[in-house]
Amino acid sequence: MTMQAKSEPCISLRSAGPADLPAILALLERAQLPTAGVAEALPNFVIGLSEGQIIGVAGLEVYEHSALLRSVVVDQEWRNTGVGRVLIERALSTTRERGITDVFLLTTTAEHYFPRFGFTCVSRDSVSSEVQASAEFQGACPASAVVMHKTLGSAPAKP
Repeated sequence: MTMQAKSEPCISLRSAGPADLPAILALLERAQLPTAGVAEALPNFVIGLSEGQIIGVAGLEVYEHSALLRSVVVDQEWRNTGVGRVLIERALSTTRERGITDVFLLTTTAEHYFPRFGFTCVSRDSVSSEVQASAEFQGACPASAVVMHKTLGSAPAKP
């Protein structure tokens, strides 16, 4: 008996727009993730869709040379299908394209998930001051949240 490999999910990705905000907030609330600052950072969010429905999201708060990866969530029915990986890879690709060198995140549940993307645990005082001033660091996430960091290579030179 041969086992068939699980196929990649059929999803599409696009940047979030204002009309997506209610669905994004609902998805975050169902996952008990912070919603503070989402509306302001919405232009830097990527959403995953299946048959027109938002099934996952990953957001970025972009600062001068660093970014905060936040609001990474996949609808319960789509977990363990690769949707989260695709969303995170798209967000990290976006940061590289913008020349961002440092990406941080806070997590209370996924510190064992993010190392596969090159994130390592760091102390709060190693986080750039602009990221520390974000709503996530100022109280949206609990002080007990694990802080993680990934250093990106420099962005390719543009012709």
